[in-house]
Amino acid sequence: MTRFNGIAQRFASKAQAGASALAGTAGLLLAAPAAAQDSAPKVKGAPENWQLGLQDAATPVMEEIQDFHNLLLVICTLIVVLVLALMLYTGWRFHEKRNATPSKTTHNTVIEVIWTAVPVIILVIIAIPSFKLLYYEDQVVDAEMTIKATGRQWYWSYEYPDNGGISFDAFMVEDSDIDPSEGELRQLSTNQAVVLPVDTNVRILITSSDVLHSFAMPSMGVKRDAVPGQLNETWVRIQEEGIYYGQCSELCGVRHNSMPIEIKAVSKEEFEQWVGTMQAQQGIPSDDQPQLADAKAN
Repeated sequence: MTRFNGIAQRFASKAQAGASALAGTAGLLLAAPAAAQDSAPKVKGAPENWQLGLQDAATPVMEEIQDFHNLLLVICTLIVVLVLALMLYTGWRFHEKRNATPSKTTHNTVIEVIWTAVPVIILVIIAIPSFKLLYYEDQVVDAEMTIKATGRQWYWSYEYPDNGGISFDAFMVEDSDIDPSEGELRQLSTNQAVVLPVDTNVRILITSSDVLHSFAMPSMGVKRDAVPGQLNETWVRIQEEGIYYGQCSELCGVRHNSMPIEIKAVSKEEFEQWVGTMQAQQGIPSDDQPQLADAKAN
């Protein structure tokens, strides 16, 4: 009996050890995807399935655009409800059963003044914030650094004139090369992201080397045409670190859909490190790299 108890105890110990090892292995397997997900860049600005509203605002300009959009929704809803109510009331009130003898009224001065004045007031309410927003979006505010984006069939070229002339071409990552573990998205990710510092006013110069393109970043409230021989500009101030996506929004040929824009917003310290790495790769002397404050002064 004692021998049997000893065997049972040894078996129970081995079973417990095996269960612990199995639990540990399962924990590692479950933790691995989570760790990979944490290490992957966080996507902040990208389209989502069944998305109805606008993307989350990443810049002050986009915040203003969303506020104006919400104001227009309220005004349009009130107009639709009012017009629908008037139509229903008119159909009910002036039905032939209630008006055997139709009215012969030819005009009503009060009503005519009202339906002229009210639309004018509504248009003024819409126009004032609209003009302010257009000016705010177009006026570059104290640029601290400048980049240049050039549209080409069918990719984007970027330059950093304030950082020693860093330049590179950004091509769409093909479907066969997409790596979901790295946070890459189909027809949105590029082989080289545009790296920008957060909380920095960045001027973006936009042009084209061949046909019409358009530089569009929905989450940043940016959409500027890229025109051959013409230099357009806009600006962004990204408020949160992460990956933001955009696309060319002007039909430009057979591979128009292959011109995504990927912007990676990082801290100012990480941006300076990236600049140093890119300068070393491209053989640019580090002395040519001005700091953000120096770029602002220029």
